[in-house]
Amino acid sequence: MSDLIVIGFKDKFTADEVLLDLRKLEREYLIDLEDAAIVIRNQEGKIQVKQTQELVSSGALGGGFWGLLLGFLFFNPLLGWAIGAAAGALSGSLTDIGIDDNFIREVGETIEPGTSAIFILARKSTPDKVLEDLSQFEGKVLRTSLSKADEAELQAALTKSEVGKELQ
Repeated sequence: MSDLIVIGFKDKFTADEVLLDLRKLEREYLIDLEDAAIVIRNQEGKIQVKQTQELVSSGALGGGFWGLLLGFLFFNPLLGWAIGAAAGALSGSLTDIGIDDNFIREVGETIEPGTSAIFILARKSTPDKVLEDLSQFEGKVLRTSLSKADEAELQAALTKSEVGKELQ
């Protein structure tokens, strides 16, 4: 079962940095991301969502390939490609896997203007190493499907950098 974690940050850029760091951890096999998304709320309050899985473009690419192949079989490859790409894009736009888009927008409405949040849907992870790595970012756990103890441990790791700065 996957765990959903939403972490908020005080600026617009930290969520992007965390995603890059999570991708690095994924290459090291320390976390297995099912999905991730970033929501940024600008100073005017407008919400921008960045998805890691672009289903429309991948659907169009896959549909175009299959349409082209069928078009060759029926002697009209260009028409087959166009119909396949359109069908693939349509199916990609209607498909919603991973984190629910409405949930992302709903949480995005709750964060302060000029801030960001990252949504992480992880299949599995090595918590001690991931928490150690995430401790460099100052964030606040907004929502999670973790147990209360795991959520407290995550929040402590995220605020560890603040405690370390106060002691210096």
